[in-house]
Amino acid sequence: MRDSKKNATGIAKFIAGSALVAGGLFAAKAIMNSYNKFSLKNKVVLITGGSRGLGLVLARHLADEGAKIVVCARSIDELQRASEDLAYRALHFLAVPCDITDRNQVENMVEQVKEEMGNIDILINNAGIVQVGPMESMSDEDYEAAMKVHFWGPFYTMNHVLPDMIGMGGGRIVNIVSIGGRVSFPHLLPYNTSKYALSGLSEGMSSELRKYNIKVTTVYPGLMRTGSPRNIEVKGQYEKEYAWFKITDSLPLLSMNVDKAAQKIITAMKKGKKTITLTVPAKIAVAAHGIAPGLVISFFDLINYLLPEMRNGHKSKKGYESTSKYSSSFLTKKTDEAEDYTLQKNNFDSI
Repeated sequence: MRDSKKNATGIAKFIAGSALVAGGLFAAKAIMNSYNKFSLKNKVVLITGGSRGLGLVLARHLADEGAKIVVCARSIDELQRASEDLAYRALHFLAVPCDITDRNQVENMVEQVKEEMGNIDILINNAGIVQVGPMESMSDEDYEAAMKVHFWGPFYTMNHVLPDMIGMGGGRIVNIVSIGGRVSFPHLLPYNTSKYALSGLSEGMSSELRKYNIKVTTVYPGLMRTGSPRNIEVKGQYEKEYAWFKITDSLPLLSMNVDKAAQKIITAMKKGKKTITLTVPAKIAVAAHGIAPGLVISFFDLINYLLPEMRNGHKSKKGYESTSKYSSSFLTKKTDEAEDYTLQKNNFDSI
């Protein structure tokens, strides 16, 4: 009698377990089917900072999948170059000059997009600036500029597209943050500070907007070969600061190819993932900081001793004005190749 009861209990547990497994597989299949059905064809995608670098590469990939592409940037020359680059890829393309730190310009841009392309289905906040140098060289204006681009700009764009997304019953928002928004590296304080702010805004909005079927993906790239070092603001010992930044940005084991990064970001957006961290070193840094933040900060103490000391006050130069034999060597070949690719130097004059 007891054996029969045990057998019956065992069978019941087996059936229950099988049902759970089957339910899990069914749910996973449903999620995959939902992802596979998410089509970019005719979706209106707005990319800030889309005239070069990661933004331009994202635009290329999205255009190849049939999306209607809108890129904005402050530079009319860069937008013209992007327009020529994307003309043969995108059937529907619009380039809009816009300073995203200006609320009125953002509002006007969104209205223009709606009139010419329709409501925005996907917003990618990609615009960014980088100031490299010791803390003593950074002014209040440097922090304000970084906050305007990395926090207020995305805040304005999201606020202006959200009413229509809610009205349409959903949408996608991608915020390109940075590993610097999770772990604060020395000689990048304005950048880190503003990226931490964007991280908090993006992850908080992700939770609050799910009820409207608006899926926010917060992206934490590690080092990425986009060709962007030439456009950074360098302070302190210009040549040395630029050299260490560009060399680090070029190392294959630490940095990621921009095409690969763009593909991963688009896949995460399609799946509606809440966060994604790119590159293994970035994942290790985040994990280490979560487990032993004091130890990570102590490690950066040591790194800071190796970085150049303060010189030249608050004056700054662009990266391309701070070249040396070290920043133009075999150590930076990968970044130079990425610059050729993302700025189309073979077809257009360099900025």
